Amino acid sequence: MMTDPINVLLHRNLQEVFGEGDDARRRAAIEELYTEDCVLYVPPGVVVGRDALDKFAGELRATHPHFAYTPYGEAQALHNGGILAWGSGSSKEAPAYTGLDIVIERDGQIAALYVFVNPKLTQQTQ
Repeated sequence: MMTDPINVLLHRNLQEVFGEGDDARRRAAIEELYTEDCVLYVPPGVVVGRDALDKFAGELRATHPHFAYTPYGEAQALHNGGILAWGSGSSKEAPAYTGLDIVIERDGQIAALYVFVNPKLTQQTQ
C-alpha cells in the first residue's frame, strides 16, 4: 500500500536518492527524507549523517549512471520499520544485482537504512 508513510519513504529513497543522477535533486531528497543524524549500513561499512550519505550515494551512482532501480514486490511496513526488495541494472535487461532495503523511521524521516545486496553480486565483483 503506497500511501503508508514508510512505504513512501522506501520508494522515494530508491528513486530520488540512490537512483538520482542530479546532485542538487539528490541532496534535496536527502534533506527531506533523512534525519540529520541518519545512519546508513552498507556492505562497505557505516555512513553517518546527511553529508556522508550524499557523498556515498553520489559516488555509487557515478559507478553506474545508466542503471535504474526497480522495486520488486510490495514494500512492507511494520511499526516504525519497513522493507523493500529491488533490482538495479539497465532498463531493458535483467538486473545486474538485487538487494533489500530496511528502513527505520523516526518523525516521518529515515533514521537508519540497512542495505543488503545479493551475495551473487559480491562474488562477481571480487
